[in-house]
Amino acid sequence: MKPFDLVLVAVDGSEESTRAVEYAVGVADAYGAAVHVVYVLPEGATATTETEEYADTAEEIAADAGVPIDTETVSGFSTDRLSQHPGSVVLDTAEDAGADFLVVPREPQTGSRAAVLEKTAEYVLRYASQPVLSV
Repeated sequence: MKPFDLVLVAVDGSEESTRAVEYAVGVADAYGAAVHVVYVLPEGATATTETEEYADTAEEIAADAGVPIDTETVSGFSTDRLSQHPGSVVLDTAEDAGADFLVVPREPQTGSRAAVLEKTAEYVLRYASQPVLSV
């Protein structure tokens, strides 16, 4: 039995996210696993050309290592439950995808995207049932 079959990585399109994708691909490559990239959008945002271009970047990184990859875009907040945290959206996505290892960027960032992914990383580190690599 392989220790990991699916590595999930939460991203926002930042340089820190790209580094997280590189680590996720490295872990997946080492264990013969696949990667699931989750692009976390701020509240009220929708997928854009930038989101699609970032998915292409992640796919190129995985292709260079020969690692299977798929991508998904999620809203950082629930539109149904006001108390849902962006980190819980990532953890719910990890559960739904069957991920058994998580990678999250945690370095300080700037700009509007920073608040969502920083909150996400802290939450995931605290509440994930899977092993987490924070880069």
